[in-house]
Amino acid sequence: MCGIVGYVGKNNSCIKVLLDGLRRLEYRGYDSAGIAYLENEKIVIKKESGNLENLSNVVDASIDSNIGIGHTRWATHGKADRKNSHPHRMGKFTLVHNGIIENYNEIKSDLMSKGYVFESETDTEVVCALLDYMYRTDKDILKCVRKLGSVVEGSYALGIICDDCKDSIFAAKKNSPLIIGLNGDEKFIASDVPAILDKTNKYIILEDGDYAQIDADNVRVFAEGKEKFPEVKEFEFSLSDIDKQGYEHYMLKEIHEQPEVFKKTTKDYLKDDLNNLIDMMPDFNKYSKIRIVACGSATHAGLVGRQLIERFANVKVEVNTASEFRYDKLFLDKDELVIAISQSGETADTLEAIKIAKNNGNDTLGIINAKGSSIAREAKMVLYTEAGKEIAVATTKAYSAQVAMLALIALNLAVSKNIIEKSEMLSILRDTKNLPNYISILLDDDEYYRKVAESIKEHNDIFFIGRGIDYALAMEGSLKLKEISYKHSEAYAAGELKHGTISLIEEGTPVIAIVTDEKVASKTISNIKEVKSRGAYVILVTNKEFEDNSFYDEKILIPKVNELLSPLLTVIPLQIISYELAKINGCSIDKPKNLAKSVTVE
Repeated sequence: MCGIVGYVGKNNSCIKVLLDGLRRLEYRGYDSAGIAYLENEKIVIKKESGNLENLSNVVDASIDSNIGIGHTRWATHGKADRKNSHPHRMGKFTLVHNGIIENYNEIKSDLMSKGYVFESETDTEVVCALLDYMYRTDKDILKCVRKLGSVVEGSYALGIICDDCKDSIFAAKKNSPLIIGLNGDEKFIASDVPAILDKTNKYIILEDGDYAQIDADNVRVFAEGKEKFPEVKEFEFSLSDIDKQGYEHYMLKEIHEQPEVFKKTTKDYLKDDLNNLIDMMPDFNKYSKIRIVACGSATHAGLVGRQLIERFANVKVEVNTASEFRYDKLFLDKDELVIAISQSGETADTLEAIKIAKNNGNDTLGIINAKGSSIAREAKMVLYTEAGKEIAVATTKAYSAQVAMLALIALNLAVSKNIIEKSEMLSILRDTKNLPNYISILLDDDEYYRKVAESIKEHNDIFFIGRGIDYALAMEGSLKLKEISYKHSEAYAAGELKHGTISLIEEGTPVIAIVTDEKVASKTISNIKEVKSRGAYVILVTNKEFEDNSFYDEKILIPKVNELLSPLLTVIPLQIISYELAKINGCSIDKPKNLAKSVTVE
């Protein structure tokens, strides 16, 4: 979501640092951008709606400045225009903010009664005014920043400059990520490491409730009025990890990285005797039930995982959308494991779900791609995926890594419970070794995927159908198509078509049908024939050969592997068809409109 970057140091290239940092945060999604910097002892604010390029056009990056803050905004309170863009200024305070202040209306009304006049519709300007009001009576900036935590409700990551202390940036954090970067006599704040990776890979993570004062020579971090000394970490990725490396889009690069991602995610667990699979994972046998909480594509990965764990391990699995889980009446058993899936490890709803489960006394496990992230720190146990840095908003390789980890959990349970035949175990190990090559073969068929995309480009309604695990994959395929091509798309359990949805099928309606599950293949084919007889243009994704080819128009054949691994192949054509359709339609593939990479607000 929104991006924050800040700089204070002995180098006068602050404006360039801010603009470069914001460019590296564009992948998070935004609709306006702005910076504030010190020039001739005065704070100057420049901000524009739309792309960062609009801001760059009105900023002179050659101006000498050694302190400043910048922001890319994803609109929550108020329209996406210049007035609502960050930074905001009130009295002696200028600040940028990620998060949502839930009680801002009450605070705003109180401040208006005290004479404050607001120009924007944002909750952020209210925080700025509140700081200024508190500072009028208590001339201690750090004390005022600390006091914010007891007054405002919701989430925030704040970068603050005060006119009375122009050599420092002040920062505060609650339920929204914020780090401090360190590079000698240069210091940074950022909502994510890539913003500052060209300057340093050393950083401090701020915990909930932390606040800090940062100047060129010192970083002081506090919690509850006492100074603390957090660990300085080193970011393990490099700038090359966030480059396109010759690909037209980040999404295409990340799709093509999936063979290597699978190898990295599974290599330490899958040895010939499978002992590592048991030794390196938690003891799942002590749980009578598993509950998965996640959002978006991670939910769809969870639905695939549910099918695999129930099929291979005979363990009941429930999948909950994290934003609903927070407000549902929960019936959590004490011996129930709650698994949170999140690429960023900062997804606000998923983080809150883990906290709820933890407070209920349940064991929690995070399946996370970002080491040291909020969910990784909150969960009792963590299994890291090895997807590397994912820049495109629409996830591909991180989703596949999540599915791979869930497949490992299913296999772990099956082996430890001794309910898997040795012959099947050997076939899984064999297929594991071959899977990266199978994925690469599917990736090489881009001309055919482009042809399929061309055949459906004129249609605004596209349907995905499948049963069982194929339905879970259909949901992810449909979401990918919606996210980046802006086509209306729906996924349905194939057997539900006759209960109303089939009325939407007319001549030429594209239907992408998935048939990989042997148990229900014949039933799904019957459903495909129903839509075909009503004029649907059927694109079949399958691992089977059929003598009858009358019930589909196009067929994408994926290699036949053990069903534990098959979902990792099935999703590849769905990702590339979405990519090719978006490209044909001229859509913004890496940064789709209205979407954000890391959803750090509720």
